[in-house]
Amino acid sequence: MDTKQQDIAVTPKLLTVSPSPHARRGMTTATVMKDVLIALLPATVWGIYVFGLRAALVVLISVACSVLFEMLTQMLLKRTVTIADCSAAVTGLLLGLNLSPAVPLYVPVVGSAFAIIVVKQLFGGIGKNVMNPALAARVFLMLAWTEGMTQYPAAYDRSFDAVASATPLSSVNGGALPEGMGLLDLFLGKTGGCIGEISTLMLLIGGVYLLVRGVIRWHIPVAVLGTVAVLTFAFPMPLDGVLTASLAQRLTFMTASLCSGGLMMGAIFMATDYVTSPVTRVGRLIYGVGIGLLVVFIRYFGGYAEGISFAILIMNALVWYLDMAAKPRTFGKSRREKKKV
Repeated sequence: MDTKQQDIAVTPKLLTVSPSPHARRGMTTATVMKDVLIALLPATVWGIYVFGLRAALVVLISVACSVLFEMLTQMLLKRTVTIADCSAAVTGLLLGLNLSPAVPLYVPVVGSAFAIIVVKQLFGGIGKNVMNPALAARVFLMLAWTEGMTQYPAAYDRSFDAVASATPLSSVNGGALPEGMGLLDLFLGKTGGCIGEISTLMLLIGGVYLLVRGVIRWHIPVAVLGTVAVLTFAFPMPLDGVLTASLAQRLTFMTASLCSGGLMMGAIFMATDYVTSPVTRVGRLIYGVGIGLLVVFIRYFGGYAEGISFAILIMNALVWYLDMAAKPRTFGKSRREKKKV
């Protein structure tokens, strides 16, 4: 071995680890966020098709304000402006899609400010927030403007004069399918509700895209949806007043529960957020099961019809403990060997 080879052999390699999400197989923050934007495009287009230009305006305001607040906050705090990585655009789009098209136009502005300034930038920026910014903003808006956030126009109603307070999920939780609506309508998204969460089909298309691109793994979505499916099948609400549910009624209630509300969007696009979800496989599965359990519990016994936002935020707070509990053992050590101080 010559001198040059010896120098290469003994020279230590310095690794720089940046805040998550970490680059993997040529992936960067910008490429990941752009993939998420592409995956959300089908649900966005469908929401605008069903609710009209008012929905497009709500989404546009949410995205534009999120990007603007990110830039202004980073300039004020003398940080590098990183709006080109599209993370602020993703936060704004997710927030906009989680709003009713009938909300006052100041709501997405306030929600974007809360998501970007309070939840994201004040904690240090991307990779350092402890909870999903879009979900935290949605919960904040629901608590601040409950009436406005829970009024939903009917599908294809462009006037917004007749505002329906009940969503398909409210009807399902009350023990009945929405009047004049079948499971196919719920799956396709021919219902009232938030802009981006009405079509299960469009959300699944986006989820498959993210899986194929390697942006997300299957563990969290499958754990969340699987847990909700098992619980709603085993303990169904009495649909149409029938207390003893047959197999067909159990399957109907289970399918309606999976296809209504924000469950699909939450399981696919929000619970899988790199920053606020576990990094280990076991941790992801426990995290997903926990979200599913909380969703069903809140839907059945809580004061709100939907529980996915609260469930994800609660499990966000437990991610550190899940990572510690599911931490793989150090190579060469037994599981019972205690760490030496």
